Amino acid sequence: MIYYNPFVKGRKFKNLFLLLASLFFYAWGEPVYVFLMLISISVTWILAFFLRGRYKKVVLTVGIIYHVGVLFIFKYLTFLTSQLGLILNQDFSYIKIALPIGISFFTFQLMSYFLDVYKGEAKPQKNIFNLGLYVSLFPQLIAGPIVRYNEIEEQINTRVESVENVSAGMKRFIYGLSKKLLLADYLSAIADSSFTRIGDQTVVMAWFGILAYSLQIYFDFSGYSDMAIGLGKMFGFEFAENFNYPYISKSIVEFWRRWHISLSRWFRDYVYIFLGGGYGKPLKVAFNLAVVWILTGIWHGANWTFLVWGILYYLLIVVEKFTGIIDKMGKFSRVYTLVAVMLCWVVFRADNLGEAFLYIENMFGINAGNSYSLSAIKDETGYAVILLASVIGCTPLVKKILDKFAAIEGVWILLIFALSLIKATSSSYSPFIYFNF
Repeated sequence: MIYYNPFVKGRKFKNLFLLLASLFFYAWGEPVYVFLMLISISVTWILAFFLRGRYKKVVLTVGIIYHVGVLFIFKYLTFLTSQLGLILNQDFSYIKIALPIGISFFTFQLMSYFLDVYKGEAKPQKNIFNLGLYVSLFPQLIAGPIVRYNEIEEQINTRVESVENVSAGMKRFIYGLSKKLLLADYLSAIADSSFTRIGDQTVVMAWFGILAYSLQIYFDFSGYSDMAIGLGKMFGFEFAENFNYPYISKSIVEFWRRWHISLSRWFRDYVYIFLGGGYGKPLKVAFNLAVVWILTGIWHGANWTFLVWGILYYLLIVVEKFTGIIDKMGKFSRVYTLVAVMLCWVVFRADNLGEAFLYIENMFGINAGNSYSLSAIKDETGYAVILLASVIGCTPLVKKILDKFAAIEGVWILLIFALSLIKATSSSYSPFIYFNF
């Protein structure tokens, strides 16, 4: 209400208000680590002014070391010391650092600004409050989309708020909220049940479980992105899309052009192209891809499962890129892509690699149980209905249907908003999956 007060005019005041509101929002959940974010903003702001001088490469190196160091200490040090303790038979349990919420996202945004200035694609931001707003803007602070600085720089001071933007933003927010509460949270019950019963699991339940998780993480993450994009629009910001129906992809390469688009673009522009991209000898291109996918894997978390997950995608993409196998598959390519993605999600979701491999064995009947009780059959039948509805929901079909009935969109919006509120008030809090990254 303060932001939209007609008596409150001036972009500087509105930006300052948004900055303070965003910092308060973050401090509400992270009262200590908000200072870490403020320190990172200050360090980056100061260093950026020296990226045009004689020692710009030295400054670039210092900045990258700082940001990578922050990620290493707060995201990976606890895990690495625990693994070292297993090797050395030593107890390093006293080294336990809590993971700051959203650290991977706000660190990558700061690096985006820093690297854009280094490449000459943006000028150093003279106003530290504007840089702070870019990094801490609350709609996308916790789980993205990862907003590129050179795409939002002008919007900070020239964006326009309007009734149309507020209306469109509210609708987008409600759609995202309903994805999370009415789909993702129900699917999580199926996925969690399946992954907690790996030792006593039928083949059907194994497939249902990973299909549920594949859909859950899509609706959970894309729902958050929708909410962030919607809130941003309400304040006059235009954030880039983060998802584009990834599960209709015909290849793994296409899947990653549709899934978590902002992360894929970040690694493409700041790592892959920097290393030489797709130019050069096949071995060099394969090396560039290996670096990108190892980094993509460990960006998601400190666990061997994430590293292996990244390596699996690397292998799949290398095979596609250098063999032309997708062209030979024809219509089967969609089935191949979906199954490959689901197998990768098993590794991503599992607590450890042993659990992941056992789950995959269950999917193909190697160690799966074969006994069916009446309750199990009833559960699987109910799950099938929920999964079928969710599968339809992650395709363009729903949008086409809604477009045909655009005249009653308002009624539909109110209905799903009411159902979302009922769900929110009648169940316990379930955090977004990507809050952990």
